[in-house]
Amino acid sequence: MSTPASRLPADDSAPAASPLRFVTAASLFDGHDAAINVMRRLIQSQGAEVIHLGHNRSVEDVVRAALQEDADGIALSSYQGGHTEYFKYMVDMLKERGASHIRVFGGGGGTITPEEIAELQAYGVERIYHPNDGMQMGLVGMIEDLVARTTKARLSTQKPAAVTPDDEIAVGRMLSAIEEGAIPEAELAALRKGWQLAGGKTPVVGLTGTGGAGKSSVTDEIINRFLQHFPAMRIAVISVDPTRRRTGGALLGDRIRMNSLRSKRVFMRSMATRRQHVATNAVLKDCIAFLRGLSYDLVLVETAGIGQSDSEIVDLVDFPVYVMTSDYGAASQLEKIDMLDFAELVILNKFDRRGAEDALRDVRKQWKRNRVAFQMPDEEVPVYPTIASQFNDPGVSWMFVNLCRLVAAKMGFGIRDSGLVEQGSASPRCDFHPKVDVSLKEPRATVLIPGARIRYLAEIAEQGRAINHGIEKQSEIASRAQSVYEALRELEDPALPRPLELYDASALLPSPRGVSGAFEPQRGEAANAAAHAGAAAGVRVGGEGPASPEAVQHPNPLPNPSPTGGGARIEPDRTLLTLRQRYNDAVQSLSSENLKLLRAWPERLKSVTDEFNEYTVRDKVIRVENYRESLSHQKIPKIAAPKWKSWGELLIFLGKENLPGHYPYTGGVYPYRRSGEDPIRMFAGEGTPERTNRRFHYLSVGQPAARLSTAFDSVTLYGEDPAERPDIYGKIGNSGVSIATLDDMKKLYSGFDLCAPTTSVSMTINGPAPMILAMFMNTAIDQQVEKYLRADQARWDEAHANIEKFFEGKPRPEYAGPLPEGNDGLGLGLLGVTGDQLVEPEVYERIKAETLRQVRGTVQADILKEDQAQNTCIFSTEFALRMMGDIQQYFVDRNVRNFYSVSISGYHIAEAGANPISQLAFTLSNGFTIVEYYLARGMKIDDFAPNLSFFFSNGMDPEYTVIGRVARRIWARAMRERYGANERSQMLKYHIQTSGRSLHAQEIQFNDIRTTLQALYALFDNCNSLHTNAYDEAITTPTEESVRRAVAIQMIINKELGLNFNENPWQGSFVVDQLTDLVEEAVYKEFEAISERGGVLGAMDTMYQRGKIQEESLYYEHKKHDGSLPLVGVNTYLGKDHGGEITTTIELIRSTEDEKGQQIANVRSYQQNRNAAVLPAPLVGEGQGERGQPASGLAYLQHTARKRENLFAALIEAVKTHSLGQISHSLYEVGGEYRRNM
Repeated sequence: MSTPASRLPADDSAPAASPLRFVTAASLFDGHDAAINVMRRLIQSQGAEVIHLGHNRSVEDVVRAALQEDADGIALSSYQGGHTEYFKYMVDMLKERGASHIRVFGGGGGTITPEEIAELQAYGVERIYHPNDGMQMGLVGMIEDLVARTTKARLSTQKPAAVTPDDEIAVGRMLSAIEEGAIPEAELAALRKGWQLAGGKTPVVGLTGTGGAGKSSVTDEIINRFLQHFPAMRIAVISVDPTRRRTGGALLGDRIRMNSLRSKRVFMRSMATRRQHVATNAVLKDCIAFLRGLSYDLVLVETAGIGQSDSEIVDLVDFPVYVMTSDYGAASQLEKIDMLDFAELVILNKFDRRGAEDALRDVRKQWKRNRVAFQMPDEEVPVYPTIASQFNDPGVSWMFVNLCRLVAAKMGFGIRDSGLVEQGSASPRCDFHPKVDVSLKEPRATVLIPGARIRYLAEIAEQGRAINHGIEKQSEIASRAQSVYEALRELEDPALPRPLELYDASALLPSPRGVSGAFEPQRGEAANAAAHAGAAAGVRVGGEGPASPEAVQHPNPLPNPSPTGGGARIEPDRTLLTLRQRYNDAVQSLSSENLKLLRAWPERLKSVTDEFNEYTVRDKVIRVENYRESLSHQKIPKIAAPKWKSWGELLIFLGKENLPGHYPYTGGVYPYRRSGEDPIRMFAGEGTPERTNRRFHYLSVGQPAARLSTAFDSVTLYGEDPAERPDIYGKIGNSGVSIATLDDMKKLYSGFDLCAPTTSVSMTINGPAPMILAMFMNTAIDQQVEKYLRADQARWDEAHANIEKFFEGKPRPEYAGPLPEGNDGLGLGLLGVTGDQLVEPEVYERIKAETLRQVRGTVQADILKEDQAQNTCIFSTEFALRMMGDIQQYFVDRNVRNFYSVSISGYHIAEAGANPISQLAFTLSNGFTIVEYYLARGMKIDDFAPNLSFFFSNGMDPEYTVIGRVARRIWARAMRERYGANERSQMLKYHIQTSGRSLHAQEIQFNDIRTTLQALYALFDNCNSLHTNAYDEAITTPTEESVRRAVAIQMIINKELGLNFNENPWQGSFVVDQLTDLVEEAVYKEFEAISERGGVLGAMDTMYQRGKIQEESLYYEHKKHDGSLPLVGVNTYLGKDHGGEITTTIELIRSTEDEKGQQIANVRSYQQNRNAAVLPAPLVGEGQGERGQPASGLAYLQHTARKRENLFAALIEAVKTHSLGQISHSLYEVGGEYRRNM
């Protein structure tokens, strides 16, 4: 429970009752960490110490952490399926390792059914919390229950009978006994002597520094290098974090950043200070002595963040290290940093920040001043710049070499001689003399966006506001021009020009005496009308020749002046001349673009109000009917145009809205919706490739186009292969399709011609997207090779004979089960082989080039939002972005024009908890970041911008009404005004998926109602494609019945809802207009907030987006649980029979044991058959080795990465011979694994 500040100990002694300790995490291959982040905060608020591991954690990761940390409980979230196997595996592993006392808790929304909960709790899980529990107990009530159950089961702390380094639970319990004072002082004194004798030569390195300096990343990089260069070395780590004074709880979060802890040779213990205003624990000295006594080769101690005057670590370690950044203020502040006096080595981390080089110079100067070592050269001063967040940073490597050198010198270690270690030197497992390539000593900052352009978001916001302001100003001018024009019309000025045309200069001067002036009274009505028409056309009054056609077709003809008698011509009065001049001034104050818009409006209006409209696209004349007839025989306009007569109002419409298909595309990027094809996406992803293929064909039968949207299982999402290990096994084919090989991909899309204009494929995958996309492209290519071979029976017979020869004596891959209706087998003919093995290189290259030009679809591949929200990152961010750029560069080089290289996604940002403003702002900012990065790589804007697409979620909030309108407006303006892009690049195309977050497990039949309303939002906003979620997705992978209902929602709106006959229903609505302006301004404010943090990448470094998403998620959850956000069937309007509880009488879709076994067997067979294959060298030098030279295994892929050549070109070849998991692990060695954030 919470510990008030008054009860915290004032001295250094330990509390009487130590806090509970919990390990929290999201399960393996599960990036849904919003819920567990909420829960771990609430657990901390109860006074517990929480060791948070973050997302994607294996059972082994969690159990080892719990043993080393001597945890009392484990709290996990699991939303991606496989929970039964995962939790059972954890219970079994805890029992095997003697830790069955550790209580296991879990939650997974509605995905873990009551029946499964009962099964798991009977097996040994303490409790699985269900949404029913949340509604009945509340969030805090659930946590109080968790704490009470853990307290009841807690073991008393006792010193273990025996401790060895291999016995992690014993080491953990011994550290707890020391920390909690469970060892009598006399016994402890004797132990201290033994520890000193046993570990006297084990060096203890202490890392301290300011909060946020990157100490954990530095520690992880140091450990990684020790493990790499000393294969037998054993390391112990103690990491200290502060105790919160108000609650007594603590967040022990350093483990989350350390990938090196997976090694069995590393032991780590997190500790809280359990006291205030200090950076260490009172018993840290004894804990260090104990670990030294266990004969570890190195003990690393990382303290909590410290202030200027803190230097406690110096008295506890052999070798103190100070980690800092350039953010220390003025150089004079360095004089106040105590650690610069005592640190043996200083690490200036985050050297990619602005001002870091100046900081390096200043810190070195201060170090020399402190030691009166003014003559020492800068390069000998032990102050080392690093970028620890960057994989294989040379600055870290140089620092590591010097750390080893200085530690060895201080400890008196000798050097190995002929494989032996000198007497008195370091452990035989580590001599502290690594052989490291230090040809580079300075960090190499990867500059993704040049410094001169780092304010890109703020500049886009400023530009957008300036455009809006300019439109308002121009509107006022247009209104003034029109008011003067109307006055001149009322005065029956015969020289009045056509609207928005200028008076001739002669009309602005007093007429010579005797020359026609204001009007000619003796003329008749017809003569006056003719004179006016001639003047309007620029023809001299009284001159020869008829008026021009433009004059005859005057859009606003003047009334004819009445003859008033008299015959003398008079001079125009000064008032008329003044009005003429003011009109001319106003018109000339309008920009040429706005004048063009206003002048063109009558013709544009006519194009959408006539019976038919004709326009040309790529030399093809398109004829469109402008009206649809209702059952009441009324003509319903497809495009409803404004009827404003005011030039000012019209200019605001044209500048901010315009008709669909016209800049700034607020109303839509195309003039009309695609005829005969609804924006329906056929969504599927379950079990094996065969099962998902059957679902695709089921959904597309009878449809004019196949728009296939693919979900992958979590094993695939994290770039791994299917395997028997229980925490992997349970995930195979659940919540998505299992794809590990090129053969899997061929089965998945078999029967769909991927080059047909009526086929497009969307693939929701990010971390391993380059490999999956490479598989897809090869699938499309091999389909066309197959069609080429089958077009000539002799060719096919020869190819078939060659295939049979390849598999002589071996089983050939095959499609499991019968082909579904509509599947003609296309793509299955080349299972087990690739097209380049069957046709001549020239033929293959021709087919490949043509395929790449024709194939249509989208791959998500948005690594920015993964780091911010969704968490399926697998590679380091820099490496992942580089591969995204390589994909787009490959598309440019290969003329891939119909495939989107990235789907910049807000959907997963919203699913992680963001509100609609944050979703839109973060998504657009990510899009502009990609644009800036690709430009920095040297690509041209119009070569890549058309290959970018967007993906949004539609929830129930009012802002979702206009999310597409605002996105299109902001994007189009920035593309044209900032980047100078053409019209095609200005058009933001986006896909909408109805909100998964609004699918509730309670009263799931109500979910279809919510989905229908969200679909209305999307369709009325002219989305380019739409996926409607199935009502049962809150609990299971959708069934055929639920998917059919989801598709029917769209079809009913598209085919039956009368208002949807109109294609711009939002335009002209007052509330929609106001919402559009409100949301646009809110996005600009968010752009500025991100820009202040150094742009998107800088904000990611401080976890700005992630933190904001988590705050908004917590806000939503509190309002949901306290009832202030009404949710029908969830917290209000509850059914009498079940009161909001969840029932699971619906069919649950899970992958079967046979399907999992099939995928495991298939990937093994693929590896056995294909890994040794040496393919023909590609004509253009892609892939294998040095420009087409064959290379064994994946060495050529790693070689391409190291040389910074195009990796996607190499991946196109790699997937022909290796599985997804093999390729992922190969790239980790050269690109680095993703490091989690808190």
